[in-house]
Amino acid sequence: AGSGPGPPPLQCPLPPAGGGAGSGPGPPPLQCPLPPAGGGAGSGPGPLPLPPPRSPLPPPPPPAMDRWAWASRLLDMTETLVIQQRGVRLYDGDDKTKFDSGSLLLTTHRLLWKDQKTSDCCISLPLWQIVFFEEQAAGIGKSAKIIIHLQAAAPNKDPGPYQSSKYSFIKLSFREHGQIEFYRRLAEELSQKRWERISVPQPVPAGRSQPGRVKAVGIVGIERKLEEKRKETDKNISEAFEDLSKLMKKAKEMVDLSKSIANKIKEKQGDISEDETIRFKSYLLSMGIADPVTRETHGSGTHYHMQLAKQLVAMLHAPLEEQGGMMALTEVYCLTNRARGMELLSPEDLVNACKMFE
Repeated sequence: AGSGPGPPPLQCPLPPAGGGAGSGPGPPPLQCPLPPAGGGAGSGPGPLPLPPPRSPLPPPPPPAMDRWAWASRLLDMTETLVIQQRGVRLYDGDDKTKFDSGSLLLTTHRLLWKDQKTSDCCISLPLWQIVFFEEQAAGIGKSAKIIIHLQAAAPNKDPGPYQSSKYSFIKLSFREHGQIEFYRRLAEELSQKRWERISVPQPVPAGRSQPGRVKAVGIVGIERKLEEKRKETDKNISEAFEDLSKLMKKAKEMVDLSKSIANKIKEKQGDISEDETIRFKSYLLSMGIADPVTRETHGSGTHYHMQLAKQLVAMLHAPLEEQGGMMALTEVYCLTNRARGMELLSPEDLVNACKMFE
């Protein structure tokens, strides 16, 4: 009882249960920031105002290096190689990548980068994803570059070396030059859009098959495609040789005609005048030698060259007179083979026969 008055008791922020008027005045109760349940007009101040909403952040630029996808080093059957350049380095925006030195191929459908050191490293980028591109000139210690700006990748894109990127463009660094020609050919391909003109076969639904058609998959499909090309080439060659056979048949008919005319001249030696005989002989010379000397008819070696020389003397007599007694060996070769028809003469046999002249 003699301890004296103590400090006033701490007040709870909420009023005590059942508190009456006789409990004495105390300090004002602390106000809760949230209104009590079912509070009315006299329940104290309301809730604090919320901060204003922040403006949404701009969307990040679409990534660039994630457009590349792993690919085979072989070209597809529907695409054609346009140009190839060695010593090309890939940049993801302004950053260098691990694709340091490789060969860059431009086809009618895509860009294909092959590592020069590792044979199994190859990535591709379809041309339809290119929005526009520009040149970057070379500087001191820097190689010339082509900057390619890309659009968003397809949702079903094949996996590649990168999953994300902070850039919307890539750079092709040409350390062994060649960027001028590559830039020109790339501009041509993007303007022509040849990848749109090549029809792509529609996939066959599962469980169905088209009659008379076998689905080509993998190496088997490639081999079948090569076999079809080989058959088409053989067909074209056969047609060409048919035309050549017709030509040879026609030439042989002309030679037979010249033989018959020569025989008629011999039979009617007295009935044909000398002028007509000379005219017939000139016709025969233009049509071909009636009975050319060949290895099959006169053997080989010295005897063959001797008989060939005699025939050359008889055939070249008139042309030599027209040329003033001298002709180039090349002219003799052309004139002789034209007159022999299908029994062509080799340059070596012609030279050996000319050596037999006296």
